[in-house]
Amino acid sequence: MNVLNKTLEIRTSPHLKSAVSTDQIMMHVVIALVPTTLFAIYAFGLAALLILSVTTFTAILTEHIYCRLNNKETTITDWSAAITGLLLGLTLPPALPLWMAALGSVASIALVKLLFGGLGYNIFNPALGGRAILQAAFPVAITTWHPAFLADRFSSIPSSSFAWPFTTGTYDAVAGATPLGNMKFNQVSTDVTDMAMGLTSGSVGETSAVLILLGGAYLVARNMMNWKIPVVIFITVAILSGIVNFFNPNTPTPMFMLLSGGMMLGAVFMATDMVSSPVTDRGIIAYSVIIGIMVTVIRLWGGLPEGMMYAVLMGNAVSPLLNRSLKSRVYGTGKKGGAK
Repeated sequence: MNVLNKTLEIRTSPHLKSAVSTDQIMMHVVIALVPTTLFAIYAFGLAALLILSVTTFTAILTEHIYCRLNNKETTITDWSAAITGLLLGLTLPPALPLWMAALGSVASIALVKLLFGGLGYNIFNPALGGRAILQAAFPVAITTWHPAFLADRFSSIPSSSFAWPFTTGTYDAVAGATPLGNMKFNQVSTDVTDMAMGLTSGSVGETSAVLILLGGAYLVARNMMNWKIPVVIFITVAILSGIVNFFNPNTPTPMFMLLSGGMMLGAVFMATDMVSSPVTDRGIIAYSVIIGIMVTVIRLWGGLPEGMMYAVLMGNAVSPLLNRSLKSRVYGTGKKGGAK
């Protein structure tokens, strides 16, 4: 054997790479969201279809225009912009004026994602960041709910959807408070079966807990989602709310807390964002516990009935710190990193 023809290549990590590309992972996330998306359209009709179409299209268009203006090859083929637009649409009320939905989508891509460097560099989950901006700018519109399962939902569109820019328009029909709102302000509970199946009012895609979990299970089966994050969030929320409910039965039960509002959608599809969540095992546990504590505190003692959005964004904010302070121990070193 002629050993002189052999070369030794020295490269930086990672040395082992998955055969699955980022584009493929993103595409499978879209697939996982299909059941929730279809049910949202079934429950809210054309209103949901319009919201989801506008947010998804605007997100893709915004990223494409940004790339062209900066003389870069377009990145819309990696599916990340489509996921951001779709997730944003799923968190919005179905009768929200479409111009607001489009504005939120532009903010999600331009301010929360691209301003930080694009995919892989954003600190916060882009969809939740965009929704937080809408929450701050249009608090009334973002908390005005449209009834689900109306008889004419496939033949008519809420007039508020086509409100002129910088106006809120007139709402044809307004639903009562969401299950979380009813519980917080009226101490009226909602049947957990209805919440699990999605038979309640709320944001476009947060109502059916079963379908959201089905999508999450699909990603876990394909090893494309860290199951520890939603599981630890659920356990934290269940334990804390269970303790509070034990001493005060007028507060929500653990099952109510888990099935209501944006808990499932946020824990399964938002908190698990690979970019804005920690990468170390201990960091993931701490991150998930923080989110679980925050959402419970906000729901039980905050001024708003929902808190998942702010809880996940808070988790995103501390994620870099958790990565640095909760590193895995390097093999052959002691607790402080020194050699044994």
